[in-house]
Amino acid sequence: MHDLLPAWPLLSAFLIASFVLAVTPGPGVFYIVTRSLLQGRRYGLASVAGVALGNLGNAIGASLGLAALFAVSSLAFTVVKFAGALYLIYLGVRALRSDAAPRSTTTPNPAPLGRVFRDGFVVALLNPKTAVFFAAFLPQFMSTESVSMAQSVTLGSIFVAIAAATDTAYAVAAGAVAPLLGRAHGIRALGRYLTGGAFIGLGIFTAISGSRSSK
Repeated sequence: MHDLLPAWPLLSAFLIASFVLAVTPGPGVFYIVTRSLLQGRRYGLASVAGVALGNLGNAIGASLGLAALFAVSSLAFTVVKFAGALYLIYLGVRALRSDAAPRSTTTPNPAPLGRVFRDGFVVALLNPKTAVFFAAFLPQFMSTESVSMAQSVTLGSIFVAIAAATDTAYAVAAGAVAPLLGRAHGIRALGRYLTGGAFIGLGIFTAISGSRSSK
């Protein structure tokens, strides 16, 4: 394990940079906070697990050369990017259509935990910028004396673990606020429209964004 990690000064820089990048909100954090606010902590934590697994898939994909493919093939990058954008729009439409009928109770009808986990996984995995990000970020902290693929996967896994920890903090904080929001009159309908509109907007932004260099 020792030869898979850089020397401590470089490793400490990697950990600090990873933390700063992990706390920066992105599509995954947005998905987690939305789920936590509308459905509570359990569902927020399920989305954290899904997003973490999707990010890990991108880290492994970058190590296997997927990011290199995206860097040289505009078609491959565009196909994956639009697939992710369409899925975000699908989540938004589903949120707008869900629970549209009036109910006599203010208790929401939550989605199954498995579906929340799956949606988080897909949102994170179908973001080709994440794979490109790993390919650009991780080599700065890798040693040429180690096996590059193994070291890349190790560093990528550490980054994913840090991101999962910060995402958990987001989920717990948003989950703590959820009961307060749930008592407000009309919050379910407002939350449904805000969630649906935000997901659709995020999907459109993802589709029209042309840069491959940002996470």
